[in-house]
Amino acid sequence: MLIEVKVPALAESVPDATLLDWFKQPGDAVERGENLIDLETDKVTLEIAAPQSGVVTELKHQTGDVVLADAVLCVIDTEAVAESSDAEPQASPSEASDDAGPVPHLSPAVRSLVEEHSLDPRYIPGTGKNERITKADVVKYLDTQASSVDEDEIPAASTTVQARPALPPSARPEERVPMTRIRKRTAERLLQAQQQNALLTTFNEVNMQPFMDLRTQHKDEFEKQYGVKLGFMSIFVKAAVEALKKFPVVNAYVDGDDIIYHGYYDIGVAVGSERGLVVPILRDVERMSFAEVERKIRDYGERARDSKLTIDELTGGTFTISNGGVFGSMLSTPIINPPQSAILGMHKIQDRPVVENGEIVIRPMMYLALSYDHRIIDGREAVQFLDSICKTIGDPGRFLLQI
Repeated sequence: MLIEVKVPALAESVPDATLLDWFKQPGDAVERGENLIDLETDKVTLEIAAPQSGVVTELKHQTGDVVLADAVLCVIDTEAVAESSDAEPQASPSEASDDAGPVPHLSPAVRSLVEEHSLDPRYIPGTGKNERITKADVVKYLDTQASSVDEDEIPAASTTVQARPALPPSARPEERVPMTRIRKRTAERLLQAQQQNALLTTFNEVNMQPFMDLRTQHKDEFEKQYGVKLGFMSIFVKAAVEALKKFPVVNAYVDGDDIIYHGYYDIGVAVGSERGLVVPILRDVERMSFAEVERKIRDYGERARDSKLTIDELTGGTFTISNGGVFGSMLSTPIINPPQSAILGMHKIQDRPVVENGEIVIRPMMYLALSYDHRIIDGREAVQFLDSICKTIGDPGRFLLQI
């Protein structure tokens, strides 16, 4: 029986998708649940799996095509058997199977580069999704081999490596790489935020010592009981919710001539991935415990790296938190995520001298930044909102007293 594999229903805000590399070609056998191709949307990468086992008979679209929801991607014959030969074909050196394992799947561009330099792809570490080898991985491998191989003592595994010819000193190489859909969409939304909102940023700093002491005291027991580490993000997420309750306009957004106030707290947590910035949403955070927040953030981070997040998990949100400190940022002015009206920026924790009770002491300090839409959020509210977060972080006991 012939069955059609179609593009799944996409979110209302996602009109189409772009086809990435096919994992199967006509005549290839496929098992039920096996990935056929990845679709890249403005928000997320979707894996399209085979609904039934069989043989791929036809590809309706090729890599790079833009498709709409319900479009037919390929046809599978569930009663066919993949063609085979009694005599095993002689494998080429780059496809031979030995102790290095099976030959990984390569995109056309990567395969061309591998064949050009007579490389064995099984020895090239892959940094792409599911450890897939990217073009950058091949270039890095070539550079590493070229710099490490000694002319008088060449390792056996490197005898097939041919280094690229050295460029003349005057060479000025350039490479044109198209943006991914996620990167293009991120750029559009950031530009939209700059053009359509009256953005302003206010700053403050917080002494992280009280929470760090609390974390040190209870982190082992916390991890043992809940199976997840107690990090810094959960305290900021919970502190943000408490501040949003006090200043609901920060949790609102502009809709024409109206202001829409949310009676719930869906917090977006900015996560960097290989394909660009994504912001998965923690929904109804006011009902979540610290452990639930930590588990959800860990899950989102892992699935963001593997492009496993769903469109629903990336849609919505009433307020966003971005932690540039994990990359070493000391201070920045984050850009709001439309249609939201504010975003909190966390930064690097660094020991700095501060004055306490008339004495100079060293404390682990963090700069915080709140960017907001000045059309509906006044400076007074923004400053007090950020001050509320700083007080909660600097004195975690305020959670108990609800002050």
